[in-house]
Amino acid sequence: MTGISTFIMVLEGLLAGVGVTVLVTLTSLALGVALGFGLALVRQFGRLRAAHFLIDAYCEIMRNIPALTHLFILYFGLASIGLRLSALVAAVLGLGLIGAAVTCDLFRSGFSALPNGQREAALAVGFTPFQAIFDILTPQALRIALPSLGNYAVQLLKDTSIVSAIAAPEIMFYARSMVTSSFQTTLIYVTAAGLYLVLSLPLMQAVRFLEGRYGRLKA
Repeated sequence: MTGISTFIMVLEGLLAGVGVTVLVTLTSLALGVALGFGLALVRQFGRLRAAHFLIDAYCEIMRNIPALTHLFILYFGLASIGLRLSALVAAVLGLGLIGAAVTCDLFRSGFSALPNGQREAALAVGFTPFQAIFDILTPQALRIALPSLGNYAVQLLKDTSIVSAIAAPEIMFYARSMVTSSFQTTLIYVTAAGLYLVLSLPLMQAVRFLEGRYGRLKA
């Protein structure tokens, strides 16, 4: 078998996991951003100190425990007590819950960077508290948080490689299976790295486009 034909065979095998990699990335990103934004709103504008404490505790716990440990708890730990999740559900839930902690801090930083008087000024001219937050403050906070959110999205794409540890059939799952059967270790892992790069580049370009667009709107 020639080098080119071997590469094509490896590439075809790894491409089988691209769809799952993209699916896990997008769904866990959506879950993390939605939950993180909600947590940031409660932490920034809520008045219950107990809620602030719980959110801070949640963010610290999720950020400081390895992602793989979270996945093992969801996939193997819950199964041991009779609650079985599929590998894909555990992967999305695990990465999404970790992402909620990360994006909560990003959104909070965006809100905290805004002048303190903006909300009061909006209320003074007749905006409701809901309108003041979502029509005035949120668009500005999103502009501030966008670069960091983009970096998080790219990092999340790369972090999907760990979900192969719970048998989610993404790129690294197929890479490890092929290494076991063919022993083409270098070729397989280099090709897998190339696929992650190819998937990351459009995501980075999309983030840059959004940054430029929001920058023009701000100007």
